Amino acid sequence: MATIAPSRRIRRTPFTPGVEAAGVKGYTVYNHMLLPTVFESVEADYHHLKSAVQVWDVAVERQIELRGPDAARLMQMLTPRDLRGMLPGQCYYVPIVDETGGMLNDPVALKLSEDRWWISIADSDLLFWVKGLAYGYRLDVLVDEPDISPLAVQGPKAEELVARVFGDAVRAIRFFRFGWFDFQGVSMAVARSGYSKQGGFEIYVDGTANGMPLWNALFEAGRDLDVRAGCPNLIERIEGGLLSYGNDMTRENTPHECGLGRFCSTQTAIGCVGRDALLRVAKEGPTQQVRPVSIDGDIPSCDRAWPLMAKGKRVGQVTSAARSPDFGANVAVGMVRMTHWDDGTVLQVDTPDGPRDATVHEKFWI
Repeated sequence: MATIAPSRRIRRTPFTPGVEAAGVKGYTVYNHMLLPTVFESVEADYHHLKSAVQVWDVAVERQIELRGPDAARLMQMLTPRDLRGMLPGQCYYVPIVDETGGMLNDPVALKLSEDRWWISIADSDLLFWVKGLAYGYRLDVLVDEPDISPLAVQGPKAEELVARVFGDAVRAIRFFRFGWFDFQGVSMAVARSGYSKQGGFEIYVDGTANGMPLWNALFEAGRDLDVRAGCPNLIERIEGGLLSYGNDMTRENTPHECGLGRFCSTQTAIGCVGRDALLRVAKEGPTQQVRPVSIDGDIPSCDRAWPLMAKGKRVGQVTSAARSPDFGANVAVGMVRMTHWDDGTVLQVDTPDGPRDATVHEKFWI
């Protein structure tokens, strides 16, 4: 692929100087910002993530802040997940849908207080949709993008590293919960969450100027832990079934097709703009759904959808694929029609390097 030309439209992050000093070898563009994709190599980064600890620049997970008396009402309008029982200090994974029930994003929502929320978004211009709803319904709420930039610490030694910088109290944070911790006089939200299955934290860094001081503090504190710069790892996320919005799912898919039905309480999510459409989907069930797929032989990089075929008929597509060293197989994410999604179904996938045999599985590898 040709080099992407830098410009002000592709924003750097508060941590870009540290990422560059760490020897980043590749970027992608995510929410109009630079997101690292590889440091040593995808496979070497993968092995290190599973054995030590990495610091990830995930400032691309931009925050949409809802603040005001109607913040909770607007938040519920966005998602079919019932938020009435959510307490301040909790994080919820929330499918965001439009009026047809199509996925617009799959962020993590943080409830800071009854009238203040952050939506930590995946790669889409969700801010404009949220602003449009707020304006169209004349809601008493401010919708904006604050100067908050997440920094992830992931891997089996993540808790030890974060505790060295923020204190042992972070060890008590439960999964998908967050607390407020001081760093050089600035209070920051620290959540036990992250885009890997290796465990870790996401630190919501308040203020661009505080980015590199925290980055440097983590690396200084983690020298003996073999801390390295890292990034979301293609192989590890596929093994764990972590979907990528815009890649494995788009606005053409409902949450139920994406295997996210457990995050939809459509009957009680009163006010969700896509509720009526999703009630029909929930009743009838999806006709296609995300499934793990293993692929035989050598495969190229998956930068486009690969058709899944059965007896010459297209029955789905593969949207992410990589070679897994730990499982000794080519692991993949597929969207497969219900007629062919049963565990053990053998299909054919059309890759740019030619057809390969593929097997549908019931569960992801991690």
